[in-house]
Amino acid sequence: MAVLASREDGLEIDDDPARVDPDRTFDLVVGQGYWANDRTREEVARSIPASWCFGVYDGAAQVAFARVVTDRVTFAWVCDVIVDEPYRGRGIGHWLMRTVTDAVGATGVRRQILATADAHEVYRSVGYTVLDHPERWMEKDDRPPMGEPAARG
Repeated sequence: MAVLASREDGLEIDDDPARVDPDRTFDLVVGQGYWANDRTREEVARSIPASWCFGVYDGAAQVAFARVVTDRVTFAWVCDVIVDEPYRGRGIGHWLMRTVTDAVGATGVRRQILATADAHEVYRSVGYTVLDHPERWMEKDDRPPMGEPAARG
């Protein structure tokens, strides 16, 4: 795990799990994302060592994040892709996704999936397409409907 890419502006992408800041990741994914509002700080922290994580860093500050759930052989689910609001509009999301897609592809994984409500062009620009056979895909989602609080026992 090491620095995978760097830019002239000093930003770098790293997949070292020790460098990922769980609190900052929570602030990005839950605080700025729309898909993870029901996650707790503990759930976000637990997801980091269970996944292949990519951070974008401006010096010591983590400014973007992406997580991949994968066996590194046959399948990868790219999720929790987020760029800090002040850093948006600089091509960081595209650069991060190009790096993630290339790193996952280098393992030999041939199928990568993701879901998005608003960044289709970013993902399309690095090779993602709509599902060829969406009728084959199913899901089981035990989360409460959006806007309703999660039951915590």
